Amino acid sequence: MRQELFTADEVAERLGLHVRTVRNYVRDGRLNAVRIGKQYRIARAELESFTGQPAEPTVREAVTRHRHVGVSSIVDIDAISPETASRVSTLLTTATAHRREGDEQLHLEMIYDEQRARLKIVVLGGLTTSADIFGLISAVIEEPQA
Repeated sequence: MRQELFTADEVAERLGLHVRTVRNYVRDGRLNAVRIGKQYRIARAELESFTGQPAEPTVREAVTRHRHVGVSSIVDIDAISPETASRVSTLLTTATAHRREGDEQLHLEMIYDEQRARLKIVVLGGLTTSADIFGLISAVIEEPQA
């Protein structure tokens, strides 16, 4: 298991002390440290022993997890004309090409089988983006036929 080491500067910042004070504590033997090159390194256990309290996690320790919700969907549309399939395909291609920075990831695959008059759309993306795609598909295929 890897042991976490702090620099004298980090310990000083954590304890609200001047870095020279921390170095003096090390030189006086009040705070155990290891010398690496020209700098001292203080182990987490030594810092906790010195202060009598658990060391607060550093920014790099505080693992922040960002929830990611992904959608994997296959939309099968049968009895669709080649013209309508082309309209759906063009609309979706245009919509994905004009996405803004910060939009959720989105990947689309569209396959049209002329013999069966079937359009298959594979949607991989976030919840909101996928819902938008489903709305676009619905708008085209559910409009009244002229």
